[in-house]
Amino acid sequence: MNAAALARGVWQYRGFVSSAVRSEFRSRYARSRIGLAWMVLHPLFLVAIFTVVLSEVLAARMPGIDNVFGFAAYLLVGIMAWSLFAELTQRLSTVFIDNASLLKKLSVPRASLPMITFCSVAVTHLILLLVLLVALPLLGFAPTLHWFWLPLLFAVTAAFALGLGVLLGTLNVFMRDVGQVLGVVLQLGFWMTPIVYHPTMLPAALEPWLVLNPMATLVVAYHNVLLFGAAPGMGVAVLALLALGLNFLAWFMFRRAAADVVDAL
Repeated sequence: MNAAALARGVWQYRGFVSSAVRSEFRSRYARSRIGLAWMVLHPLFLVAIFTVVLSEVLAARMPGIDNVFGFAAYLLVGIMAWSLFAELTQRLSTVFIDNASLLKKLSVPRASLPMITFCSVAVTHLILLLVLLVALPLLGFAPTLHWFWLPLLFAVTAAFALGLGVLLGTLNVFMRDVGQVLGVVLQLGFWMTPIVYHPTMLPAALEPWLVLNPMATLVVAYHNVLLFGAAPGMGVAVLALLALGLNFLAWFMFRRAAADVVDAL
């Protein structure tokens, strides 16, 4: 099956994909009194914890931010960007295992399952992004023309996570340790990404590690665009090419292994 056939199969089942996304949202918030508000409350709660615990230590050392709410805004932007990548990667890494019974019972393109997850997570975080764009002016960060970079940053982040998640999801079917290792790597990656600190606050010995962390480049770009009134930098263009190559590799491996996925499950 080539890439064109794979894309056609997903397109033909687009109704199934959209219906599955709607069903997921309904089931996720069934019998919840405040429903979709939980999507916003969870990251806000995390930001509140970090702000209370770390603001006295780090807020005064945030270069370029002279705002009483600056540290909270810095955290909000970083956590929003990271959570899009982390949730999408984590969920895609188990998408075939979690839907094993569906794969065995229904004749649907296997590629539709990652796309259901992708659409569900993307819609959730688009809502979070809109809430963030409303919150930032209230925190003292006025919109600038640099905010128009956001669709590109969102697309690159989602595309990078899609490629990595599909690759890991395929490998995880045959090597279940992949899922366990990913959880540890994501925890380490969170702290190696400038979300709760500014990159200049790292010891000189650790700064080169940021160059090797794609999400560090993306989170810095989000901070530049939303808080510092600066362009995202050429590093994002490099990551866009990396995301493209990663998706090519991931979907190539998926096509090669698709016939064996159900048997391995």
